Amino acid sequence: MSDPLSADRFLAALLAEGVRVQEHPGWRTHNRNHKGPWGPVHGVIVHHTVSKGSASTVELCRAGYAELPGPLCQGVITKDGTFHLIGYARCNHAGGGDPDTLAAVTAESYDVRPPVPNVGNSDGIDGNRAFYGWECENLGDGKDPWTPEQLDTIERASAGVCRAHGWSAKSVIGHLEWSDDKSDPRGFAMSWMRDQIAARLGTAPTRPPTTPTPPPASRYEPYPGKNFFMAGSGAALGKVSPVFTAMGQRLVARGFGRYYSVGPGPKLGRADVNAYEAYQRSLGYSGDAATWPPGPTTWNQLQVPNV
Repeated sequence: MSDPLSADRFLAALLAEGVRVQEHPGWRTHNRNHKGPWGPVHGVIVHHTVSKGSASTVELCRAGYAELPGPLCQGVITKDGTFHLIGYARCNHAGGGDPDTLAAVTAESYDVRPPVPNVGNSDGIDGNRAFYGWECENLGDGKDPWTPEQLDTIERASAGVCRAHGWSAKSVIGHLEWSDDKSDPRGFAMSWMRDQIAARLGTAPTRPPTTPTPPPASRYEPYPGKNFFMAGSGAALGKVSPVFTAMGQRLVARGFGRYYSVGPGPKLGRADVNAYEAYQRSLGYSGDAATWPPGPTTWNQLQVPNV
């Protein structure tokens, strides 16, 4: 049990262990701290994403979705072994879990694996405050291969955090070891991964520190802010921007073309507003949450191409 590392110390721990890090804008302050405490921390939970495609996986974990807002972890580990820093502090990754597991991990008192959990997400204790989380790009079907680069980064990132906190490898568990309704990570044994981490912790880091890789230029239009869409208290109808054309085209591609009598264009019109509100309702939003203007979560999920 420890106080969480500062963002700077967390990054330094990863780099010192030779992790190839890519920082994403705003990661240091992107969190769910308004929903509950962050810390004390007791370990690391490893997950699989049930997704395919590195860029879309990173964006999914960064933004989340209607039922589970992002960030969904501190770091996403993609197939090429890159550790994508997308958030820090409390994140929506662990959910509810077994207090007996937490006690065993905190004391590092178990043998090969922690006690089998008897509770899950809906009836367990809060794990989001207590664990760092790695979401790892994998379909989770037992067939999608784990690349050597990816497994190496899971090992290095976990060892780096354990080394910084003075923990052993027994502070690293899989989601299936925390909650009885989870199966991740599927495709390798966490007992084997702990053996790899333990061996690494028994030696000095074997690769010199690296420097963070700058994030690539996004393929998607960043959220322009609420004021971009508004004029006073109402929608900025008549405002002209190529962003509105790209937005409308994405809405049509998502199945909301019925709101347009002609194709989307650069001038914001009532058809754009109606289509976007219908899109938000389709994601489960209702009432004021489903009305204009767009919010950052639904905007990021729409994936409007750069203009």
